[in-house]
Amino acid sequence: NISLSPDATYKLKDFTPITALATVPTALVIVPSVPANNVNEFIALAKSKPGVMSFGSAGAGSIHHLTMEIFAERTGIKLLHVPYRGGTALVNGLLTSEIQAGWSGLPNVISHIKAGTLRGLCVSVLKRAVSLPDVPTCDEAGIKGFDIADMLGLQAPAGMSSKAVERLQAAIAKIMREPAMAERMETLGMDLQENGTANYTRFMHDDLELYAKVIDRLGLSRKASR
Repeated sequence: NISLSPDATYKLKDFTPITALATVPTALVIVPSVPANNVNEFIALAKSKPGVMSFGSAGAGSIHHLTMEIFAERTGIKLLHVPYRGGTALVNGLLTSEIQAGWSGLPNVISHIKAGTLRGLCVSVLKRAVSLPDVPTCDEAGIKGFDIADMLGLQAPAGMSSKAVERLQAAIAKIMREPAMAERMETLGMDLQENGTANYTRFMHDDLELYAKVIDRLGLSRKASR
């Protein structure tokens, strides 16, 4: 949002990062009618029809949109972007074949991939999802180093004392290790994180830099400010 909205009233410095909680990978899914059984076949098909195949997102500038733009730049393909109003609408667009492809959060598509109504080509992080063990990572599929995910984390207003941060970190770590919590997160395709303030802060800065470059290249911040 900081990159998308030039008039955003907040910056990273306005928060005290406490801890990351979990990453939420996305999966590249296609409709079964697309004649591609893996990532390389999908890339080859898209290259043979530049700008013809369409992909959906949960809106311009959403994680789904930016992930596909980074994927397209890395692989040299060109697709038609169809923005929807939210992730559920995106999945419905796939199920009705309004679009051919899209990146979606795992909880929204796990059941469809298992049922065969959508085909999962790869997940966006370096580790396979426990809930989708047969779907490779992009890295495994040949797009080396591809590693993009939503990060869920806990923040506080700027200026929180280090003592308070440490108390919260200890309490949260205990909760996240509870078997029921860990099992539920795993079922949803989430990867638990315990990387503390320093690593969480570094992740946010790296992510902001990554997305800012894509947003600037696509001119999305100018559109958002109108």
